[in-house]
Amino acid sequence: MRQATWETIWMTALSMIIVAVLGIVLGLLLFESRNKSGIIWKVVNWIVSFLVNVFRSIPFIILIVLLLPFTKDLVGTIIGPKAAIPSLVISAAPFYARMVEADFREVDTGVIEAVKSMGGTNWDVIFKVLLPESTPALIAGATVTAISLISYTAMAGAIGSGGLGYLAYLDGFQSNNNTVTLVATVIILIIVLIVQTVGDLLVKKIDKRTL
Repeated sequence: MRQATWETIWMTALSMIIVAVLGIVLGLLLFESRNKSGIIWKVVNWIVSFLVNVFRSIPFIILIVLLLPFTKDLVGTIIGPKAAIPSLVISAAPFYARMVEADFREVDTGVIEAVKSMGGTNWDVIFKVLLPESTPALIAGATVTAISLISYTAMAGAIGSGGLGYLAYLDGFQSNNNTVTLVATVIILIIVLIVQTVGDLLVKKIDKRTL
């Protein structure tokens, strides 16, 4: 049980770090390219939107199966916690990217225009306006995404990814041991509650509107 708990935490933490980076990059591309003129920006927006919509729409359990060849080539195996990372990232990054795009849209356009009028570059807008102003919302979105990843790790356990889901399925369900299934479920719930609580506290501490 201890090993399975660690595997679930490890899979969630590592995949969430990658998802956060990819999600912010993809969300920024969607935000920056949606109103830009020029064929290149329109193509970029169409491609990114298409990929985000496609991978966000595929059920996770089906996505795992579809990505088995890719996972095998990337990490050298299709079982164990390491094998679950590609599927977790590819399923959650588009979901988080859409939230990031929505968060950037909520930033006051007046502040953005003020920075540009003072000679600020696009990088100044990104690092001095978009990211700082949307940080509370980004953290809230990351919290929701992390909780989704925890549930995904449980589903991935059904095909041998390890973690609490795998333990509940193999040593619980298949062995007709309801105690193992119940304990694994309770531990997952505790992890979810901890993640949600930490996320809420961070948002409350950072959000200037709560002061």
